[in-house]
Amino acid sequence: MSEPRFTDVDSVREQLREVDYLSDEGIAGIVYLADRLGKPILVEGPAGTGKTQLAKSTAEILGARLVRLQCYEGLDESKALYEWNYKKQLLRIQATRSDDEDSGWADISDDIFSDEFLLTRPLLEAITADDPVVLLIDEVDRVEVETEALLLEILSDYQVSIPELGTIEAKQVPLVFLTSNNTRELSEALKRRCLYLHVDYPDMDREKEIVLTKVPEITESLADQVARIVRSVRQLELKKAPSVSETLDWANTLLLLGVDKVDAATASDTVNILLKYQSDIAKARKEFASDSEAFEGSSA
Repeated sequence: MSEPRFTDVDSVREQLREVDYLSDEGIAGIVYLADRLGKPILVEGPAGTGKTQLAKSTAEILGARLVRLQCYEGLDESKALYEWNYKKQLLRIQATRSDDEDSGWADISDDIFSDEFLLTRPLLEAITADDPVVLLIDEVDRVEVETEALLLEILSDYQVSIPELGTIEAKQVPLVFLTSNNTRELSEALKRRCLYLHVDYPDMDREKEIVLTKVPEITESLADQVARIVRSVRQLELKKAPSVSETLDWANTLLLLGVDKVDAATASDTVNILLKYQSDIAKARKEFASDSEAFEGSSA
């Protein structure tokens, strides 16, 4: 097992804060345990709550290279693990046979099924890297259940079995993050190999702190209003609640417009920055109009 990367939970939290990722003790604790136990982290939760950013920020604090596998429907072994460079193999076969007519298939196959002809994809790249790596398997719930089987050997043993070459073991154990937006249930086999972390929308105080950190020009009173209004919007029955990134977009929009205090009219005019479905926008505008008094006291 690799040398521990972190000394304790507090150091994880503090280092993440230094790169502007405001974690709570639960998030920092799971990252610490994953490092010490050598296990992947499955991070589930709504879209836009900082799951992918957690992996990026962890790579940043470790000075590690981020290797990312973006999952999608139809992802297969040739895009996730490896594939052979068939064109190069064919050229070598043709060259070998023209140079030596007595060459048998056994001699040729030993040559063409070697590292020289292997095209590494993110999973194989992560375990064969000499430098420190954080492996991000993003939106794993987008792949079919059958495709999850590609991940199991890596997640449990940090190795890849290639029929023509044998088993390739990790040179160093990467820190692995898998993210899921809960669009489907993941297999028990995959879950069993991971530590579990649920990242939800931050509470109001933490979201305010995120806004102050990520939008440094904003005033504390405006950041407070933004956090309060976003919290109230998330309490509506929406098709898609605003993510943290959309909260930040809205805060930056208000700054660009020179707003120092949000009223119902301003919130209605700019709510399309927070919400991306017309039905959700209509609900929010109705709420703003019926509860305009809330804006008077929201910055108190």
